[in-house]
Amino acid sequence: MAISSVLLLFKVVTAYGENSIKAPPAINSNYRLVLSEKLPVCEKSDFLLLNLQQSGIYLNGFLLPANSTKTSALSEKHSLAGKLQNQQLSLSGEVTRHILCNTPNSQTQANIIPVKIQIKLAEKGDLIGKISVSDSSKTIGLTATPQKTNEQSEQPKNH
Repeated sequence: MAISSVLLLFKVVTAYGENSIKAPPAINSNYRLVLSEKLPVCEKSDFLLLNLQQSGIYLNGFLLPANSTKTSALSEKHSLAGKLQNQQLSLSGEVTRHILCNTPNSQTQANIIPVKIQIKLAEKGDLIGKISVSDSSKTIGLTATPQKTNEQSEQPKNH
């Protein structure tokens, strides 16, 4: 009787796990962020690159200037951290002004700016979200376009 009860309980728990517990979706690691208006801390606005690293529901991200061809800025100590919950990607952290404003790194522009980003995940296409900077309550709309990584675009072609 005890063995039958354990087997039945095992089957119920297994069926529940297979039907109800899902792994978080894998997200693209590179996005091009286009802002709906200029950031209040910048004189002009340009797009930004967002590089993400995912571990389950936890995310680490780095903002890169628009003209960045390498991920050399990834070594900077200022980055974004956050979670993926209910198809909502939320990141917060600190970024230097020269990255946000796409300007040369100078002593006058080296201030660190608090940044919060929220993006709603979708199956395909561009993602819509918002960004706020400098502890401001004002949010600016953004469109996040998934980008191909070098590994994806340089796959060998078989002829």
